[in-house]
Amino acid sequence: MFTFIAGILLLIIGYFTYGKVVERVFGVNHQRQTPAFSHSDGVDYLPMNQKKNSLVQLLNIAGVGPIFGPIMGALYGPVAFLWIVFGCIFAGAVHDYLTGMISIRNHGAHLPELAGKFLGKVMKHVVNGFAVLLLLLVGTVFVTAPADLLNNLMGGWASLGLILAAIFIYYILATLLPIDKIIGRFYPIFGALLLISAIGVGITLIFTGAPIPELSFTNLHPDNAPIFPLLFLTISCGALSGFHATQTPIISRTTENEKQGRFIFYGMMIAEGIIAMIWAAAAMSMFNGSAGLNEILASGGPGAVVTEVSTTLLGAIGGTLAVLGVIVLPITSGDTAFRSARMIIADYLNVTQKKTLNRLWIALPMFAISFLLTRIDFTLLWRYFSWANQSTAVIALWVGAMYLYIAKKNYYIPMIPGIFMTMATFTYILNAQIGFGLSLPISYMGAGIITVVITLTFFRGAKKAQEAQIPLDDEVPFVA
Repeated sequence: MFTFIAGILLLIIGYFTYGKVVERVFGVNHQRQTPAFSHSDGVDYLPMNQKKNSLVQLLNIAGVGPIFGPIMGALYGPVAFLWIVFGCIFAGAVHDYLTGMISIRNHGAHLPELAGKFLGKVMKHVVNGFAVLLLLLVGTVFVTAPADLLNNLMGGWASLGLILAAIFIYYILATLLPIDKIIGRFYPIFGALLLISAIGVGITLIFTGAPIPELSFTNLHPDNAPIFPLLFLTISCGALSGFHATQTPIISRTTENEKQGRFIFYGMMIAEGIIAMIWAAAAMSMFNGSAGLNEILASGGPGAVVTEVSTTLLGAIGGTLAVLGVIVLPITSGDTAFRSARMIIADYLNVTQKKTLNRLWIALPMFAISFLLTRIDFTLLWRYFSWANQSTAVIALWVGAMYLYIAKKNYYIPMIPGIFMTMATFTYILNAQIGFGLSLPISYMGAGIITVVITLTFFRGAKKAQEAQIPLDDEVPFVA
């Protein structure tokens, strides 16, 4: 219990201390006009207030990530708390803040464009393909997963095909309509549902004296899966997630002032970390240890854990609301995944999005591909998601490091977690059966060599970029 409470306090303290440090290093300028005004189009670029942007950002980045990931990560035992707390403060929140703020300084650009500007044109094409594939996979999974849950909840009185069609229609509308028509209007309600259900579970855990284990470095995973690198890919949302880099620019285009950035980007990542702590604690304390948790995961997946935790701690009504929230959450990530993919493709092809027709001819083929993906078993592709997700986070951290290096600021803030996660992602893909299937010692050695090469390449490229005086930010008017 002490570890759990201390972890949440550390996350809050991290926002007010390290978050302030990161903000100061970046150097916000509250007089600088944001893309919401300088590029206003009434569709993707339009001002929304801080409260609305924050709740939309929380749902954009959250989905079921800070619930399902920590539940799976709880199999490793209390050591998972460390990754959630320190990963969130020093990696995830830094990643989200820098991605959001650099995007604001560059007309709300998405990660592929930022990678092209700061890491080279080749990276722009690579990251573009990578990001669109990632978003299509996320969007498609977040069609099928909630459709299955709804079908089960309704006892089959509505066919699965009908539910799929309804979700697709919603996604198409949310992807095409101006952001304030659906997403900006309903997301704050869904965001409140996410927070209330998590806080309800957290408070009940404390007041019922749930046996939340104290900090231990012992690996409790029933299959003895190695903590490094697997824990750092299992828990992504709630600690560090590359998916956030694809979502954050959506809010970069609606932020009213740079001084709101710390609360919206850094703060909402901290909020996600707190949610992750609560669900990890619930999973560790309610199933008689990792073996019991593993049994329920094997029989019903993380959704069964959510149902059991919610109904046990919150009662029938509260539990049902919490489960409904878990059904809604993936939908709120799926729609913004498709919206983000549309914006990335439009940026890549340099197509303005003010006209509905321009949005349609980009979005409709995208949804056609997604529909085809729902008809096939793409389990194998999805198994690459964790690796692709954290590899995207690595790219975003290196972009942040390059930006700060060129600006002659403290680039170690994103570079250190960037090096750590470079090592983790390459160790994983070298060792995993879906990758190269090498032994773990050989994978460590190979990942170490690759990480050193990438780090040296970064310094070489950064020095050249600094000498070339690459313009860091767009030139925009200043306000009084």
